[in-house]
Amino acid sequence: MFSGGIGSWACAKRVAEKYGTDDLVLLFTDTKSEDEDLYRFLYQASANVGGKLVVLEDGRDLWEVFWDMKFLSNSRVDNCSHYLKRLPAKKWLKENCNKADTVIYVGIDWTEIHRFDRLKKIKDKEGWTYEAPMTVAPYLDKNEMIELLKAEGIEPPRLYAMGFAHNNCGGFCVKAGQGHFANLLKQMPERYKYHEDREQEFRKHFDKDIAFLKKSINGVNKPYTLRDLRLSVEANHHVDMFDIGGCGCFVDDQDDAQSVDTE
Repeated sequence: MFSGGIGSWACAKRVAEKYGTDDLVLLFTDTKSEDEDLYRFLYQASANVGGKLVVLEDGRDLWEVFWDMKFLSNSRVDNCSHYLKRLPAKKWLKENCNKADTVIYVGIDWTEIHRFDRLKKIKDKEGWTYEAPMTVAPYLDKNEMIELLKAEGIEPPRLYAMGFAHNNCGGFCVKAGQGHFANLLKQMPERYKYHEDREQEFRKHFDKDIAFLKKSINGVNKPYTLRDLRLSVEANHHVDMFDIGGCGCFVDDQDDAQSVDTE
């Protein structure tokens, strides 16, 4: 699972060094919402690893999925990942691989081993074998992986230097928190405005008080729009910069992703 992030590159390098590249496939699922620099990194990193790069795409971007499903994805239900990542990957695996002699590698590292434990519970039921080479020694954090990448003569994806925790969906993520979106506002205000405007358009069309984010008000969680967050930042009001959230596209699988009503 070659996501375009530093973890998947480091994972693929370990696999290639241990087993070679004759039967190695680097499987990338394109959300059509990626940062432009991801594609530069994707091709440089895959050439560095070796093996065969396979690019899959549903053809839609995140917002097209939201509108088609009439549902704004969130931290609990990520229809965007379901349709743009998990389903294309599952279809390709089913059509091209044998469960008996296929190992699926993911770039989860030792600091996120709880995510791999969740993934295993889900995927073991399907009969595939999953491994996470970066969860075992030698243990590396993301900064150390980035230094190894630089030593190979490859510039890291630019989103990391901007303070983003991952290199997916152009710095946007339905599972992200206040701190992540505040950083998106700071680093790429035009991209933030695009998502803010689309969220407002979606709310108006369905006449529902819905949002990607939530905020606790008097102990009750309320929808907290990207516009609300921007206004808070501009007014120097408190924003929880430690609320990063996180991408977990292949970990939190909902096979029953819904054409959900907007209530």
